[in-house]
Amino acid sequence: MNKMWSELNKTMQAQIKKKDTYEEGIATLFHLRNQLMETLISLHEELTREDFNAIPFINASGYHSKTIAYSIWHIFRIEDIVAHTLINESRQIFFAGNYQERINSPIITTGNELVKEQIAEFSEQLNLEELYSYIFEVKNSTEKIISGLAYDEMKKKISEERKEQLKSLNVVSDDENASWLINYWCGKDIRGLIQMPFSRHWIMHIEASLRIKNKIH
Repeated sequence: MNKMWSELNKTMQAQIKKKDTYEEGIATLFHLRNQLMETLISLHEELTREDFNAIPFINASGYHSKTIAYSIWHIFRIEDIVAHTLINESRQIFFAGNYQERINSPIITTGNELVKEQIAEFSEQLNLEELYSYIFEVKNSTEKIISGLAYDEMKKKISEERKEQLKSLNVVSDDENASWLINYWCGKDIRGLIQMPFSRHWIMHIEASLRIKNKIH
């Protein structure tokens, strides 16, 4: 793991556990996310459109077995779902901004159900410019939601009602590679969600994307 990202993540996790350092922890989280987003922007500037569809580690079992386009989609669909549906009980940016049509995506899910060639084919269909518009909008809206959360809300669990609401949206596939996500998210408190989809999840997929980039160049 990138040492600087890893350290920021560790610092943030410690800070948001204590009331007196909670606000510093949120600032650390946003600093980490800004650094990671800069990496995604640099990929957009440096790589060709074909590079985003490349799947050089197709038979591997790690995060690097995907494509860069898929990884970006996956990070931000998950964040949009968790931030809006589970935490804020608001409409996902994906639906509010008509992003399925804009991105030209054949799916509305997180993409966990896709494997190997399906991932490459999915990646080729995406409008990359609109995908980047989507990720900027999701990042900003998530950070507004997080900024509005008080320390005392960190231990709040996801209600059964909200879990059912999530299921009804069909944004998580019922394929066995994806369906576990609902129980995984709903088993966490708000702090746990900040520590995974909003920070560590970004790091893992962006590091995998850099590994793909290094392999194809």
